[in-house]
Amino acid sequence: MKKILLIFALFWLCGAGWAQEKNLLSGKYTAEELKKVLIPQASWEPFPKLQNRTGWSKADQAMMQAYVKQAEGYLNYEWPYIPATKSLLYERTGDRDEYQTMSFKKREVLGTLLLAEIYENKGRFLDPIIDGVWSICEESFWGVPAHLPRGKQYGGLINTADPLVDLFAAETGTYLAWVDYFLGDKLDAVSPLIRKRIYNETNARLFKPLMNKPHGWMTKNKDGRAPNNWNPWICSNWLNTALLLEKDEQKRTDMVFKTLDVLDEFLNPYPQDGGCDEGPSYWGAAAASLYDNISMLNLASKDAFAYVYQDEKFKNMGKFIYRAQISPKYFLNFADADPQPKMSANMIYRYGKDIKDADMMRFGAYYREPENGSVGRFHYFRNFFALFMQEEYQKAKGGLPLPKDVWLPDLQVMVARDQAGTTKGLYVAAKGGHNDESHNHNDIGNYVVYYDGQPLLIDVGRGTYTSKTFSNKRYDIWYNCSDHHNAPTVNGKTQLPGSGYKATGVNYNAGKNFAQFSLDIAKAYPAEAGINSWKRTVRLNRGKNVQVADVINLKEAGELTQHLMTCYPAEVRAPGELVIHYSPKEGKARDFVIKYNASQMQPTVEKVKLTAMEDKGIIQKWGDTIYRINFKVTQPKTQDKLSFEIAAR
Repeated sequence: MKKILLIFALFWLCGAGWAQEKNLLSGKYTAEELKKVLIPQASWEPFPKLQNRTGWSKADQAMMQAYVKQAEGYLNYEWPYIPATKSLLYERTGDRDEYQTMSFKKREVLGTLLLAEIYENKGRFLDPIIDGVWSICEESFWGVPAHLPRGKQYGGLINTADPLVDLFAAETGTYLAWVDYFLGDKLDAVSPLIRKRIYNETNARLFKPLMNKPHGWMTKNKDGRAPNNWNPWICSNWLNTALLLEKDEQKRTDMVFKTLDVLDEFLNPYPQDGGCDEGPSYWGAAAASLYDNISMLNLASKDAFAYVYQDEKFKNMGKFIYRAQISPKYFLNFADADPQPKMSANMIYRYGKDIKDADMMRFGAYYREPENGSVGRFHYFRNFFALFMQEEYQKAKGGLPLPKDVWLPDLQVMVARDQAGTTKGLYVAAKGGHNDESHNHNDIGNYVVYYDGQPLLIDVGRGTYTSKTFSNKRYDIWYNCSDHHNAPTVNGKTQLPGSGYKATGVNYNAGKNFAQFSLDIAKAYPAEAGINSWKRTVRLNRGKNVQVADVINLKEAGELTQHLMTCYPAEVRAPGELVIHYSPKEGKARDFVIKYNASQMQPTVEKVKLTAMEDKGIIQKWGDTIYRINFKVTQPKTQDKLSFEIAAR
């Protein structure tokens, strides 16, 4: 009996380490307790005030000088008016870039000028900053037209009487709030109306609508899908702006308290394994933005939220970024993720340090770059953290963990490579999940294969976002559909979107010489596909090959086609052997052979035509090099086994 109780106790203790406490953020303090732990706005100094020159002497001087050099090019910047017709372009042509380019640039210029003035403190950049503040405050909408509700009541323009808060409206509040924090006295010396306008515009456009109007990104949608990166990303800017600008302590506390509640709407349903279904390129605004919130909360409360760093899920959310790495440039890009995302190295290092993860710290240090005066487009406040960590950061040893095996059971993603700690050899990743993931592609059962850290069989990812991307025409775009992933078309049917279209029977196993992932993809397809079961197994035989085996059971056997996507030309050299001419920009060219049963399947190779507006992004990421290999089953059967073996010649 004692032995049974001991086993139960050990099981409970182990489970407790992995159990996610609900309402990790909002459940810690009552509203009254939160008010007591927050440092009052009047005495809060998250970073040295402008006149604290001793404090600013501790900031990295090379970074500050780089900002000055960049800002000097903006001394005569003409702050553009953004015409209504630029906003209407999104409705008229689907183009979102013309408007966004103008809007983003204005904020980048303002942020650069601010940092330059902080460094010099001579007033040289003050007038351009005032012009920038005034110009931005005169904009009708701080967000972007792509985020406006669709329909005749908007027609591509904002209803200024009913403000809504999107990603970039919230970002704008952050820029203005830091201008107020650092330059408030200088602005008042010019005119007291500048700061008043900053507060009044921010209060009307952000604070009031956020406190009084439900926004879709705050909680799950009508179909039950959990919030995506919008939630923590907007909250991080809302939190910054509220803490810095709101002088009424009760209103300030109320806003912080609500952000905690909204953040838990994101955190509570997040998978315990920390997997980001939006992929590594969105991780920087998802898990990383959650970290931004905690970092700022700790600055505002003398580390009253440091307990979050001990939470197992929060740690896993951070570790995802290096667990999803393929090689120095390439990352796993299921769904809308980019294959070569830029790393926010300073922030990653800080995240790793706070959760005490040495691998994450080395990963962040690996991606540090010489400072060139760029403040980046988004997450402006990260620049201030970066300025005061460089002495340690520049000395930190960089390196890539490159784990041998990764299994994310909640996300249903397998990653395996030939050897840990190196990109040499084969790498394979495969996914299950469902087809209602954030930034979803219909891609259940999809897999990728890389060699020496370079792509071989790929996930194409996303192209340029247009009005079609997040509309009811999303799956009219080819790269969102299963027949342009490494997945089959069954009886002429492709996978459908929705949470009910999912993987079942998911299993994973790995050992010294292999890693294997299996699932049934039948339920990812409509009933009309006539699939009883389609059991797929993806196996890496380390140092040898990748094997993909599909065991199928159909109600009827019509047209069946297996699809493979690559970024290199391919051809049939002999029956049963298709050759991909692997020729990476960085690496040695060689041929890879895909072996298949020539009596079952007949392959054809087509180059995908990249002509649509959405395809511009594909060309930017891959070049005009996308090929689809179609293995048509010549004599379909209701029960069969279809297999591939992928190896270097």
